[in-house]
Amino acid sequence: MSSRLEEILSIVAQFPADPFARYGLAMEYRNLGRLDEARRTFAALLADYPDYVPQYLMYGNLLVAMKDREQARWVYEQGIAAAARARNHHAERELRAALAALEELDED
Repeated sequence: MSSRLEEILSIVAQFPADPFARYGLAMEYRNLGRLDEARRTFAALLADYPDYVPQYLMYGNLLVAMKDREQARWVYEQGIAAAARARNHHAERELRAALAALEELDED
């Protein structure tokens, strides 16, 4: 196990209610190519913290990379709604652009 992963797991253990720590864990799994673990970590994060806006773009992108376009679409749509509730217009624009790019892929 990488020392970075060990550090992040330690932080998550110390602060299990911190969505940022769990987001960092999901991203580290993704960076290590451990996509199934990244997906499970993102899914748990989304279930526990649906208002944590930063997760949606990265989770959706992971799902696109894993060829699960239907689930990616759902994640982007949920993220657009969460960003709108949070009045995070930048994130909302990014998520709308990702959704549009996904729809273009589906048209091909």
